[in-house]
Amino acid sequence: MIRVTEQLIDQIREHGRRDYPYECCGLLIGKFESDGRKTVLETYAISNAREDSAKRNRFLITPEELIKGERYVASKGLDIVGFYHSHPDSPARPSQYDLEHAWPTYSYIIVSSNNEGTTDLFSWEQESDRSKFNEEQIELSDKL
Repeated sequence: MIRVTEQLIDQIREHGRRDYPYECCGLLIGKFESDGRKTVLETYAISNAREDSAKRNRFLITPEELIKGERYVASKGLDIVGFYHSHPDSPARPSQYDLEHAWPTYSYIIVSSNNEGTTDLFSWEQESDRSKFNEEQIELSDKL
């Protein structure tokens, strides 16, 4: 389960709207709780570094951007608990490419975007053997 505020969900949706027709991407910053849940306290938007011809269905976070994000997170005493990205004109479900490039333990929020805005938004967690994703329950909270 992942806990997140409506405000942070709105930030993810806005990033998806803003970057359409390309995929957006970013970090989910927060804490791994002792009960196994993840709490998201911030989002950290990252510019999709893919070449323009591939941005419609792929995103890339460069090592430099990931290190920059890790330093920011460490300075706040928090963790990267997951990643988010959009699927322009596609369902908010992980692709085979997503499965092959994900890491277990982290949450992956995917939002579907189109020329009118965003629609579905789901969180996914990869099996420890990396064989598939399972939908992860999103617990919306007013305040964390």
